[in-house]
Formats: sequence, C-alpha cells, structure tokens
Amino acid sequence: MAKEKQAKGAKGAKAGKEQKQPKDAQVPKDVQEPEEVTEPKEPKEPKEPGQIIKWLDAPQPHDYPAALSYLCLLYSPKEGKAMVKQLKASKVVSFKAKDIFRASTLSLLGVSNSHVEKDRQTVLKGEPLSPILLVRDGTKVVIADGYHRMCAVYSFDEDALIPCKIV
Repeated sequence: MAKEKQAKGAKGAKAGKEQKQPKDAQVPKDVQEPEEVTEPKEPKEPKEPGQIIKWLDAPQPHDYPAALSYLCLLYSPKEGKAMVKQLKASKVVSFKAKDIFRASTLSLLGVSNSHVEKDRQTVLKGEPLSPILLVRDGTKVVIADGYHRMCAVYSFDEDALIPCKIV
C-alpha cells in the first residue's frame, strides 16, 4: 500500500509541478531527462541458475603462508608474521563481496584470468572455497589471501556473503 502511494505521489508531483525553463534556455541534445525513481532491485541471481557457493569452515593451512608472502611485500617480515598470527586466532565473519572490493580499492579481475576461472570451476563443481584473509590498513582493507576467489565469487553474485578472517 505504501509503495502504491509513493508511486502515485511521485507521478502526481511530476505531472502537477513541472519546472519552467526560461524562454532563452536551451537544453543540450545529449542531456537526457532523469529517470523515475524505482524500488530497489532484489539481489541478482547467480549467473548459473541454482548455483550455490559453498565455503569451508576455516581457511586452509596453506592460505596463511600465502598471506604472509604477500603481506611481507607491504610490511616488514616482523609485522607480516604478527598479522598472520592474529589472523590464525581470529574468528570467521562475513561481508558482501562488493563491500570487500570497495574497501580494498582493488580492481576486479575478469573470468579470463586463469586463477579466477579455476576458482569459478571449483564453484561450478559444487566444491567449497576457502575463506579469505583480510587486514585492515587505515581506511582500506588488504586482501592478504583470496583475491582470485573473491573475483570468482563476484562473477556469480556481487551480493554474495564472503566468509573471511579480518584483523
């Protein structure tokens, strides 16, 4: 009922009160009229119908050395080791794929990337993925391990909840 009122109210406001342009004002031809406000869309379905993304309960043991290797490129080995120790002790939480990407400021890799495609195939086979490892660094998030898994999952559903450990 409220949605109907909002829709009628928006139409009525548009039809009832049009803003008048000055006689000499010209609107460039490439400028389009703004579209009507619509209701928020439901989360999109995965591109493969019925596809469910499965996750392991915890990161795999080899994920931590991979995270350490990457973190040692950004931080001193001592800091990297301390972060990995904290990651091992932290609990698994979940965030939406699109939010992790925004916070990381990284670009999305496409399915043409061989590692992303490998992880997509893992999902399509119904096999579980390992949770990703994240480190907060000021106002951004570093994906210490799991970048290709993130990209693969995003290709199915940007609103997918991604299990991760974050410190």
